[in-house]
Amino acid sequence: MTVALAFDIYGTLIDPHGVIEQLQEHVGERAPQFSQVWRDKQLEYTWRRALMRRYRDFGVCTREALDYADTLLGTGLDDGAKAALMQAYRELPAYPDVAASLESLRGDARKLYAFSNGTADMVDAVLAHAGIERFFDGVVSVDALQTFKPDPAVYAHVLKVADVEPGQCWLVSSNGFDVIGAVAAGMRAAWLKRSAQVVFDPWGIEPDAIISSLDELPQTVA
Repeated sequence: MTVALAFDIYGTLIDPHGVIEQLQEHVGERAPQFSQVWRDKQLEYTWRRALMRRYRDFGVCTREALDYADTLLGTGLDDGAKAALMQAYRELPAYPDVAASLESLRGDARKLYAFSNGTADMVDAVLAHAGIERFFDGVVSVDALQTFKPDPAVYAHVLKVADVEPGQCWLVSSNGFDVIGAVAAGMRAAWLKRSAQVVFDPWGIEPDAIISSLDELPQTVA
């Protein structure tokens, strides 16, 4: 039986805070705070736009969140600095455990998909820059549906693309809201707990597995 693995990208395979070094050039020691506000608002804007049915793609949400962080923190970034940071977001690094883990998961009985809020061109760019695009059978972007995770429609979409039943598809994500969305849609899910300080949402919907590194995944989905 073929098993499909749908990997979230930002926060799971790719480090969204990998932009801190570039931020330091513009905002100095406030870079970690800026990066966190930027990421938090980016996700918040996807949820709000999905609920309001006022879709704009992930690149727009990312730029609007950048503008918000700049205004909130009073960092006074000019258009050139913002353009450079948006380009840096397409060149974020993969986490150290990613390449070897994806390599170990490849096989005739598994299909691997990049499954993201990002547009296909954003995902293609960041995977290529990180050197991990070769591991995937395809990229599944929510942009095709003009909504965002955790809308149930996006999980149905990845199942359709992978051509598998819900029980044959694992979501792998570090984002609790994403895991809950997938399980609620009937998929299996592994929550990647990259930080010991992260707490899973107490909704009564639990992941099928909790892992602290992608190195544990081959045994989890065996």
